[in-house]
Amino acid sequence: MSSQRVFFNNARGIRLGGIIDWPDQVTPPKAFGMFSHCFTCTKDLKAIVRISRCLAKHGIAILRFDFAGLGDSKGNFSESNFDTNLEDVDAAAAFLSAEHQAPQLLIGHSLGGAAMMVRSSEIESTRAIVTIATPSTTQHLANFLSTANPQIEADGEAEVAIGGQRWVLRRQLIENLQRLDLPSMVRKIRLPHLIFHPMEDETLPYWHAEKLFEMTGGAKAMVSLNGADHLLVNQPGDVKFVADVIAVWFQRYLQPDR
Repeated sequence: MSSQRVFFNNARGIRLGGIIDWPDQVTPPKAFGMFSHCFTCTKDLKAIVRISRCLAKHGIAILRFDFAGLGDSKGNFSESNFDTNLEDVDAAAAFLSAEHQAPQLLIGHSLGGAAMMVRSSEIESTRAIVTIATPSTTQHLANFLSTANPQIEADGEAEVAIGGQRWVLRRQLIENLQRLDLPSMVRKIRLPHLIFHPMEDETLPYWHAEKLFEMTGGAKAMVSLNGADHLLVNQPGDVKFVADVIAVWFQRYLQPDR
């Protein structure tokens, strides 16, 4: 297994950074996948790194990338929103298609999972979706940000503490999250969909997973992660378990006769 740092531009000309975790060099990858991270996280979140590398050992090459304004990607985070995240997903898919092979597997954590669900019907090569600790709506995040610092809506922008860091957020982000009708988009999904969710997730209650399972329209499965937290850090064995389940589950959708 090896890792390769890559860069590509989104539709707005912003340079995005990513890493491809490759299987061994002897056998070509069985397929390519993409992994998008949670709100204010990066591609280097420990769980994302470990899951991607585990999948590479199973023969699936994974591109994990940073949304604009985060990690190795250029841009101003305060100017980003859910719609710009979707543009970044498109750019990552276009990069893989042009340089290697179109992605067949879309994986997303938290808000990154929402982006993957929305874009799954637009990326024609997609054969399966995996979401981890993902919301069933985006209004909850908009409400959290509004109450975390009311000055965002009053003055147009303000600082909010998230994950031990302070971020300048603008009103346009909240409005963008409030407008999004994620449930209607999830109901249109007809692809195989594997849902993971921590039972004791304090950031996103478990009912979000139950709603996603109810709404998504393709072949679906849900795995409850007992004792896990939102970022999958408090039980080290969880990330390998998640990766192993993904690899076994996804294998059936790689078979040409299915």
